[in-house]
This record gives sequence, structure tokens and C-alpha cells, in this order.
Amino acid sequence: MAMNASEIEHLIREALPDARVEIRDLAGDGDHYAANVISPSFRGKSRVQQHQMIYAALKGRMGGELHALALQTSAPED
Repeated sequence: MAMNASEIEHLIREALPDARVEIRDLAGDGDHYAANVISPSFRGKSRVQQHQMIYAALKGRMGGELHALALQTSAPED
């Protein structure tokens, strides 16, 4: 069963309420998404740590309900 974009956004915002989140369905199949997430919570964290935070927010759905998620993460520029 595939996830929809609003569910992905909700899970990310639940874990990172201060984040700006943009989700795009890459293939129109509800299975391949791209996410752009900008959050102050990412400050001082490596890209790998930022991505791990997103995967944690998805609560184990990566590789199951959600087949592919291309991530772009960053802290906001002040």
C-alpha cells in the first residue's frame, strides 16, 4: 500500500514542527517522492544526520509503504 504526499508531510511536520516541507510525487504512482525539508533543527548536523532525522520521522515506512524518497535537507539561511 502506497503513501500519499500529505501523509509524508504530516509525519515530517509532526517530528519537526518548525520545518518547511515540500513533497513532490515523482512518478505519479504514490510510491516515488522527492522531499525538500528546511528546518532549524538541522543546524550543526551533517547531511546524513539530517536524513536520519527524516527517516526516523517516517516511523519505519521507508522501504515498505514508501518505496523511494529523494531527500534534500538544509537549515534555513539567516
